[in-house]
Amino acid sequence: MSDVTAPPFHKRWRKELAIVGALLVTLLAPFLLKPAQPASSASASRRLVIVTPHPERLRAEFGQAFVRHWKEKTGETVAMDWRVPGGTSEIAVMLKSEYSAAFQQYWTRKLGKEWTSATAQNFMNAKAPADDPARQAFLKSRVGIGMDVFFGGGAYDLQIQAESGTLVAENEPGTGIAELKKTHPEWFSDKGIPEMVSGEPFRDPKDRWVASCLSSFGIVFNRDVLKRLGIEKEPSQWRDLADPRLFGQLALADPGRSGTVTKAFEMLIQQEMQEAITRLTQNPGNLKTPQEIESAGIHEGWSKGLNLIQRISANSRYFADSSSKIPLDVARGDAAAGMCIDYYGRSTEEETRRPDGTSRVRFIMPVGGSSVSVDPIGMFRGAPESELATAFIEFVLSDAGQKVWSYRAGTPGGPVRSALRRLAARKDFYTPEHQAHMSDPAELPYEQAKAFTYHPEWTAAAFSTLRFLIRVMCVDTHLEQKEAWQALVRSGMPPRATQTFEELNNVRYDTAIGSITQVVRSRDKVAETRLARTLGDAFRNNYELARHLAGKGE
Repeated sequence: MSDVTAPPFHKRWRKELAIVGALLVTLLAPFLLKPAQPASSASASRRLVIVTPHPERLRAEFGQAFVRHWKEKTGETVAMDWRVPGGTSEIAVMLKSEYSAAFQQYWTRKLGKEWTSATAQNFMNAKAPADDPARQAFLKSRVGIGMDVFFGGGAYDLQIQAESGTLVAENEPGTGIAELKKTHPEWFSDKGIPEMVSGEPFRDPKDRWVASCLSSFGIVFNRDVLKRLGIEKEPSQWRDLADPRLFGQLALADPGRSGTVTKAFEMLIQQEMQEAITRLTQNPGNLKTPQEIESAGIHEGWSKGLNLIQRISANSRYFADSSSKIPLDVARGDAAAGMCIDYYGRSTEEETRRPDGTSRVRFIMPVGGSSVSVDPIGMFRGAPESELATAFIEFVLSDAGQKVWSYRAGTPGGPVRSALRRLAARKDFYTPEHQAHMSDPAELPYEQAKAFTYHPEWTAAAFSTLRFLIRVMCVDTHLEQKEAWQALVRSGMPPRATQTFEELNNVRYDTAIGSITQVVRSRDKVAETRLARTLGDAFRNNYELARHLAGKGE
């Protein structure tokens, strides 16, 4: 028996205790760091679940305003349960997964039917045969996912959800937008929220979603950085972002993660199409009819638009996961300019405003290069709180909600912490009385919309395709693209190298809206991955060849 005194317990097991402690911290951290529930949430009698891509400060302003409104109206305390899985692309994936699981349970347990691959594919497919039993069962059901409202995104994204069946006009009589249309017919009229404005849908004709506020797309830039780069003229058009002096100085967001960013690129292409049609109208050559001129302009504008996107992409530092990152980097001087939605740009301009009223940051809408579109709201199928969901949508569309969107912070009825810098959706809200309190009283979106007419028949069918093409042309091949562009600029843009850089034979307009769109819409991920690899390799080879030719001055 040894007479050596054993070390104290804590010394013998120091390492093991440290490991156990670290594990406990890891396991308990989410609970310890979780913000305390507000008293209103803890004592709430009802809970409203809202899915949204909106930022925190917007959620906070609308959450507080509605809770206060509902308390005054009913005496009830409601808890706002915000679900933010990401951008609209991530939300779409989440909704597909949740509704698939919910409907599978309904189909197999309540209806007692077998769940097959055809059932899974058709029940949310707007193009499924009209007599498909799974599709019919879903559209007649009250299948829900425990969520009430879809708040934010774009018209395209909510229309996709509406057509799939996840958004509804009503869940039971007296609920939903269908009910609000009866109680507030003036909101759903040409004097309130028109169904269509300059080619853009402002509400669903079947009442499954409606505009909550208005948005446009543009350029946010830092005057100080532009001056440092020797650029005296401030950008006013999309093509100004292709200036080679901006190499490595642009901030862009990944269209694959943001519907709003894709919309901005679509506007860029539509502007090129409209300008091409105008040129061909003045000099038609062998084109004989307006239809021939329009078709030729669409094809030419598509190619010119994609080439402009290539150059803008080549100037960019990165493709961010979130479009909210763009104005922040521009404000810090980490980027000279970027493409973003109006309220991000205007908010950043306000936040950097000096005491004398000037700001190093400015946001502009490209002249004739951006439509006015909507930020919609709608109710989910099977919403557990259909009445409360209807009340929230009503509040957002009411004078009280439109004030939260557009009024200056601290004004009567306006936001509490900071102005949201959004534009009211209702045309009848733009009165001198309201404009006196607005953050942007000079912004008249219904007048601005007249400067740009959106033609959905040109590009709407290829919206998802455009996301896909920008990924294979620019995002996945960004390194090779930037290297080629830098070589082209240094060598003075030699013609053969430039032509190779801009070669688009595999993604011409007819091909894009034809075979490529078929693959993208097929939901066949294997076929889409195979096509992405083929096209990506082609663009990568073009960029590498262009860099080689530029090095030789060809």
